[in-house]
Amino acid sequence: MDPQLLLFRRQYLQLVEPDFLAWPPKVLLKDPHIQSWVYKKLFDAKHTIRLPPEQYQIRALKPLLAKIEQSIDDEEEDEISDELMTHFSTLIATTLPPETTAVQQKTYVTFSCLPPSASTSLDDNGNEPTATLLERRHLISGSRTTGFRTWEAALHLGSYLMTSDGRPLVQGRNVLELGAGTGFLSILCAKHLQAKHVTTTDGDEGVVESLRENLFLNDLDDELKVLTSILRWGQGLRGTWVEEDCESWPYDVVVGADITYDKVAISALVATLRSLFDMRPQLEVIISGAVRNAETFETFRHACSRNHFSVEDVEFQPKPMREQIALFYATAVPLKILKISRPDPN
Repeated sequence: MDPQLLLFRRQYLQLVEPDFLAWPPKVLLKDPHIQSWVYKKLFDAKHTIRLPPEQYQIRALKPLLAKIEQSIDDEEEDEISDELMTHFSTLIATTLPPETTAVQQKTYVTFSCLPPSASTSLDDNGNEPTATLLERRHLISGSRTTGFRTWEAALHLGSYLMTSDGRPLVQGRNVLELGAGTGFLSILCAKHLQAKHVTTTDGDEGVVESLRENLFLNDLDDELKVLTSILRWGQGLRGTWVEEDCESWPYDVVVGADITYDKVAISALVATLRSLFDMRPQLEVIISGAVRNAETFETFRHACSRNHFSVEDVEFQPKPMREQIALFYATAVPLKILKISRPDPN
């Protein structure tokens, strides 16, 4: 299959804003076989079960039909697919919920889990490695958690973990995720990066329930592979389920994304890291963050220094969105990855 079509499908299934979609060229769009493929892979629920919401389908299909129409040179030889036209008519005729209601609903978002250097990786059935999540992209819960959608820092860290430098941090090792949110990183580690075991945690009960649902969607509901639980930072870990879990699956690496944005929570987070280092002195911690506020990010660095942690910047720069081939995310805000460890006192 043409790489430009696969790129378009990846962006569409990840719900990239239509203004930023990499539309296939005209020579492909006017091909009836290509139009049939586009319908089946992007709009037909019989062939692709976990489709984007209907509101998004309309927003993507309308300009797609316009581009197909513009690609037609000879109306007697070329035409727009009846399947695409019928589907668009059906969507327009459907009574859709108002936007204020729609943003509260759960939405399928499918991420293509390809290394940044790979253009494609199809299996025998023509499918790429993916992680499909149910998200509520515009919902912030009563506790002000932002854990119902996957943010840029998680996608940036995921991209790094799929590189030749990042993969050894996870492969064959026991992973603990803090502030897991939708569970994207935990699912990536367990499903595609061959982690030995993943313990995935969040401090919000509602987020953890949604996280369990996402694990089920990705066939990861076996606790021998992935354990899910609530973990609130700043509390002692000795004598808790965390200590028992660490004895069963001795943590090798801790991952976290967008967990340093709140100054108030930083001291609690660092206290939890200190407790984890007490249990596992050789632990490696990999944290990714969007530097929306440089002062807050530096507060985290200073808190680590005060606790005698070693903090190292990981050299991994995101590509501009127009150059990304999978895991699409905005890069207007600086994204950083830190590797944290506790030096041997001897």
